[in-house]
Amino acid sequence: MKPIVAIVGRPNVGKSTLFNRIIGRRKAMVDDQPGVTRDRNYGNVERFDVPFILIDTGGFEPVTNDRLLQQMREQSQLAMDEADLILFVMDGRDGLTPADSEVAEMLRRVAKPVFFVVNKIDGDKQEAGIGDFYGLGAEHLFAVSAEHNRGVGELMDEVVAALPRGGAGEDEEDVTKIAVVGRPNVGKSSLVNRLLGFERVVANPTPGTTRDSVDTLFTCNKKRYMLIDTAGIRRKGKTTRKIEKYSVVDSLRSIERADVVLIVLNAEEGVTEQDSKIAGYAYEAGRGCIFVVNKWDALAKDNASIGTFVERIRMEFKYLPFAPILFVSALTGQRIGRIIAEVDTVMAQYTRRVQTAELNKVFTDAVAEHHPPLFQGRRVKLYYATQVSTRPPTFIVFANRTDAIHFSYERYLANRLREAFGFTGTPLRLLFKGRER
Repeated sequence: MKPIVAIVGRPNVGKSTLFNRIIGRRKAMVDDQPGVTRDRNYGNVERFDVPFILIDTGGFEPVTNDRLLQQMREQSQLAMDEADLILFVMDGRDGLTPADSEVAEMLRRVAKPVFFVVNKIDGDKQEAGIGDFYGLGAEHLFAVSAEHNRGVGELMDEVVAALPRGGAGEDEEDVTKIAVVGRPNVGKSSLVNRLLGFERVVANPTPGTTRDSVDTLFTCNKKRYMLIDTAGIRRKGKTTRKIEKYSVVDSLRSIERADVVLIVLNAEEGVTEQDSKIAGYAYEAGRGCIFVVNKWDALAKDNASIGTFVERIRMEFKYLPFAPILFVSALTGQRIGRIIAEVDTVMAQYTRRVQTAELNKVFTDAVAEHHPPLFQGRRVKLYYATQVSTRPPTFIVFANRTDAIHFSYERYLANRLREAFGFTGTPLRLLFKGRER
């Protein structure tokens, strides 16, 4: 499991700016008005080969009667509870406030490392005025400017050094890990039980029955699998009880550790906006994906039903055109046997490695047929490509201008690779790098 770092503090102290700075891209919304961030925001970070999960939180008001601020505080508390290390961010321009002192008092009772970060320190003159913050009892203060990237590198060096390291666990390379995800009450637990052939998890019509991710190892056709049943992922606005919020975090973590994700849809309800968000989590995590349309037996169908549903899925999930679609019924067992066979197909493509000579023949032909668009009136040259990793298949393309590749051309190259090599059910990652002289 990746260690977790949570960023907490009062509203408008620059937590989201620091979050964006650390992950290296603008993922969290930033505005001068307090309270822009209301829910937890997650980002994956890797620094000095140490991967960890970073959580941005809403403003933490220790005492308030405002329901929205109370909910934001609950989100911050959840982040603190699940974190391995906490960054407590304060505003150097405002100085030490009573609210800062109250948050610091709460953090003293937390049995995990807490880094005291004074943000918005843009120069040496401002840094000299942070003495009041030592009144919180911190042995060391980190004076940073998230906006101008001042002091952030030194902070992250200390964070990485303090993070727990994972031990050498059992080799699981030969185990295919399958996460079953979806909205509440789409039949995930029933599907798991049907795949395993016995009542491994509680299946109930009441949404939210499953709260923890449940792992089950099994063998099929002499291959080993781990099936991960997860809690239903609700819309953020519908996630109210604390235990449900932990369940959602656990489900997202299950996606992170899976190889193949079964995105379960409810045939009776069709495709919803929340289905698209859940599928987006799996796609962004770079996992193999299969759509499983459950409760297909409950629909009144005609010869065009499957085609119509497939068209709807392809329209709503345009970023997953490569994902296979299965129509099943966990209740009757209809087509359940095809799921593992499809998982094997996706896993083979997810771990596939292409020989450099074969890759560059396809790559050269693709570039010759369709050159990259001119950038600032100059030609963009693509030299060659090589595959650097699998899970998912990842390729480096060497070019003279890495900042000049439009996303549409990147998509064109990915499609040509799929035409040539398949890569069923798995995302592809193309990274562009300047050629060393």
